[in-house]
Amino acid sequence: MTLPTGWRLDARDRVGSTNDEARALAAAGAPHGTIVSARRQDAARGRRGRAWSAPEGNLYCTAILRPQVPFSRAGELTFVVAVAVADAVASFGLEPKLKWPNDVQIAGDKLCGILLEAAVTPDRSVDWIVAGIGVNVAHYPQLADYNATSLHAAGAKDATVETVLERLAAALDRRLAEWRAEGFDATRAAWLGRAVGLGARITVRLETETLVGVFEHIDPTGALILRTDTGRHSITAGDVFFGRG
Repeated sequence: MTLPTGWRLDARDRVGSTNDEARALAAAGAPHGTIVSARRQDAARGRRGRAWSAPEGNLYCTAILRPQVPFSRAGELTFVVAVAVADAVASFGLEPKLKWPNDVQIAGDKLCGILLEAAVTPDRSVDWIVAGIGVNVAHYPQLADYNATSLHAAGAKDATVETVLERLAAALDRRLAEWRAEGFDATRAAWLGRAVGLGARITVRLETETLVGVFEHIDPTGALILRTDTGRHSITAGDVFFGRG
């Protein structure tokens, strides 16, 4: 397997969570570009602590990133990682779409889980970010809220865990370099180029309420701008469903 210059792979057989393993390595000083992968996870989790199915045959990995930016910009990396995953998926001849903020979909079905966790220094800059990425290669789970798919089910029969990881690392390296050189505007434009639901009526479930309106765009910070009957709302966290969900 060939990784970009400066990147290295820490391959494991079985772990509880690659994010937990990467967090420990990052706290101990592991460099930017370290990727922890595992054939199987026993305690995988998604956003808001949700369990994530992790049978052998799919890609489970976490990349350690040291972006050297204020914590206020950490959320931008969610979109950088999502765009990079979409690039890797597209390299297999598929047409991935992005559902806010970081769901990678094929024909409306969820293909990938992404979970970013960060450590902050006393001066409120990012010490490290671990970007957990799970791509359904051979299998996909039955989910309560979403339909899911895998690369094989979508037609990319030649995809393997190894080839997906190799292409993902290359895409991450490219998109991070673009983000550093051109700022979030370049990432935002790439994300919007694959966005699903722009201009459509959506439902957004927040922790304390549910909003229904038109998905207008994402602003320069990555927040979803929703136009409802009562005005525009800037949403930084929530679950998006199409129609009235």
